[in-house]
Amino acid sequence: MEFTAWASLAFICMMGAMTPGPSLAVVLKHTVSGGRMNGVVASLAHGLGIALYATLTVIGLAIIIKETPWLFNVIKYAGVIMLLWLAYKSLTSKAAVTKLDEQGPAVTLKQSFLHGFFIAFFNPKLTIFFLALFGQFVDEQAGWQHSAIMVATVVSTDTLWYCLIVIVLSQSNLLVKLKANAHIVDKVTGIGLLAVAARVAL
Repeated sequence: MEFTAWASLAFICMMGAMTPGPSLAVVLKHTVSGGRMNGVVASLAHGLGIALYATLTVIGLAIIIKETPWLFNVIKYAGVIMLLWLAYKSLTSKAAVTKLDEQGPAVTLKQSFLHGFFIAFFNPKLTIFFLALFGQFVDEQAGWQHSAIMVATVVSTDTLWYCLIVIVLSQSNLLVKLKANAHIVDKVTGIGLLAVAARVAL
């Protein structure tokens, strides 16, 4: 892959990762509730989910999903259910999160991993996004290395961005303030996830 093409791909991926959405909300929630390690785990798991979709897109499965409406709808509504469940957990969370240091993390690393992975895995729009994105850079004459570079660029950009957010938050006074107002973060996150779920469903 030529450097100019790679730079264009990296720039688009960076803009996509920086756009606020349910993924950022989940990573932020786990950073506030559990701390830096939980946020990093959620970020890495989210990158894993991105890697899965990017890989499937490269090998052509995204085209099959797009041309099979019932299968796409299964993924779509499974994603809606996942978003609704995450919204419910956020809206019904207790406000007493300010004593995290005394009581231990409010969420486990396993929960952070699963939430980070599923928020990416149950996002059917990623299939269409990668199909449209990779369609501009796929070269039929290129080997598997070309495809590997595209997938690695998408995954590394997404994962590094969210890990950077987690590190910045956990090393500043901002995290302390967020913990003190964790119930507000939860409610805002829940409302945002409900809005995303409604948008996906409709």
